[in-house]
Amino acid sequence: MSETTSPVRHFSDYRWENTDLLAYKEEGAAPFHAITRQTLFRHPGMKGELRYFEMAPNGYSTLERHEHVHAVLILRGHGQVMVGGKVFDIAQNDLVTIDPMTWHQFRANAGEAMGFLCMVDVERDKPQLPSEAERAALASDPAVAKFFG
Repeated sequence: MSETTSPVRHFSDYRWENTDLLAYKEEGAAPFHAITRQTLFRHPGMKGELRYFEMAPNGYSTLERHEHVHAVLILRGHGQVMVGGKVFDIAQNDLVTIDPMTWHQFRANAGEAMGFLCMVDVERDKPQLPSEAERAALASDPAVAKFFG
C-alpha cells in the first residue's frame, strides 16, 4: 500500500468508496434479476475475496451450484434462500453456508432491498446451471415451487 492510499474505505448507503459497482454477471449468461456486485477485498497473499451483493426488491441471484464452498452474511433486508432443495427465511446478521455442488438461490422479499457479504476463493470453478429436469425435480417440493414463483 502506498502512503497516499488509505487502508480504510468508507461506507455510505451500502456502497464503499473507491469500489466499482459491477454487474452481478454478464447479461444473458444466466437468469437473475436486479442484483449488483462490489469486490471489497482481494489480496495476493490470501486465497479468498470478500464481495458484497445488493438485490433490489424482488431481485434474485442465479439458481446454480459449483464445486467451491462459500459463506454468505446477510447485512440488510430479508428474503429467502433455497439451499439443497430446502427454503429458508433469512434476515440481517444471518449466516448461510453453502456446501460444494449444492443448488442455491437468494431472493429479496417484495418492497425491500437485501444485501449480503460473500466470501469465496479467488480462483474457483464456474457455476453450473440446472437442466430443465433438475429444476423440475427441485420444484417438485411445494415450498421450492412457491420460492421459484
